[in-house]
Amino acid sequence: MSATFTVRLARPLGRIDAAAVAHALRDRPGALVLTASPEGGRAVIAADPDLTFAGAVADAAPFARLADPLWGSGVVGLASYDLGARPAVGRRGDWPDLMLARYPSMIEIDAGGRAIAVGRGPDAGAAVIARDRAAAWAVAPPPPPPAAAPSPHFAAEAPGEAYEAAVADVVARIAAGELFQANVARGWSGRLRPGADPFDAFARLRGRSSAYGAFWRLDDRALVSNSPELFLTLDRATRRVETRPIKGTRPRHPDPERDAALAEELRSSAKDRAENLMIVDLMRNDLARACEPGSVRVERLFELEAHPTVHHLVSTVTGRLADGAGPAELMAAAFPPGSITGAPKHQAMKVIAGHEPPRGPWCGSLFLMEEERFTASVLIRTAAFERRGGGWTWRTLAGAGIVADSDPAAERAETEAKIAALREALAGAQGV
Repeated sequence: MSATFTVRLARPLGRIDAAAVAHALRDRPGALVLTASPEGGRAVIAADPDLTFAGAVADAAPFARLADPLWGSGVVGLASYDLGARPAVGRRGDWPDLMLARYPSMIEIDAGGRAIAVGRGPDAGAAVIARDRAAAWAVAPPPPPPAAAPSPHFAAEAPGEAYEAAVADVVARIAAGELFQANVARGWSGRLRPGADPFDAFARLRGRSSAYGAFWRLDDRALVSNSPELFLTLDRATRRVETRPIKGTRPRHPDPERDAALAEELRSSAKDRAENLMIVDLMRNDLARACEPGSVRVERLFELEAHPTVHHLVSTVTGRLADGAGPAELMAAAFPPGSITGAPKHQAMKVIAGHEPPRGPWCGSLFLMEEERFTASVLIRTAAFERRGGGWTWRTLAGAGIVADSDPAAERAETEAKIAALREALAGAQGV
């Protein structure tokens, strides 16, 4: 495996605005900016990958490439939801199963604006090159104010009543004993106005950034993600694995008292706690397939997290990765995330496929492979873009976990609360 060398920039550069650097690199091949920490304070920025892959992979070993030394570190990847669902539903989506990009150099920016240059190569000279590139990138001028809404409309792909009917069908299936829970989604899609770019949507999300937000452009595809959810993280030194599934949502409210009441309603909701616990059990079982026997445990249950548009109920499950295993084995054991499929996972994916077209990137995973750690998010709050006919089209989805006592109208309202930030970023309050 190629070594990774890290050096601090030789000269003090003061505070560095990750958005300014990202704006300067927005049109470069493989342009990337992502946050990869629970607090959202750490940004990773890169461009110009020296190795890429985008295509189909074998169902029998879907993540085998992650074990190839060519993809050892400095790698960003996307696993499409449909890659994980295909064994259950037997269909392939339009997006590649797997997309990978390896970067010779990156810069990391912490919450205080301090920068570190990271270079990958056979000797320490790679780090020097990374340092020089980072120094050049870091002097980017401040970005202009976000442009007008990049998409003139934010159009639902089906009426809300159709989603309510799908929820009612899943509730009936649960009552019949087919499954316990399924995360059923509804979609929105559109086209950017002439001259607009996926980065414009990312820039408009700037004030509502989440722990695992991202902008990533690879060839004629791009992702803009505002995800709050960690799928998997692996500390390579200690082999500690962590997952933090989200289940349970309430909208935020501008009135502080009403907002606090909504948070408390979520915290004490028996339905939401039961929904969360089902997925915790599922994730415990998934992690156990790749971790040392007896090492998987629930660290925290039903923690409340407040985000710009919603409150979430979050739990934490940890384990110790088995000797000889790595990101490839960990992803194979747990993908796709249980929080966006349901329980039992295989049956839930079949039920989902009966109500949705292929999801593509949405509810797949965006991951970062570094020498010290592996971090993968769940691609909720994510818009997928494709360049078509000289312009960009986009698609996004929002789902809700359906259980035995789900109310179709309430679940529809939950999807609308979850999509609020992306709705504003893409179409604006006046453009819907």
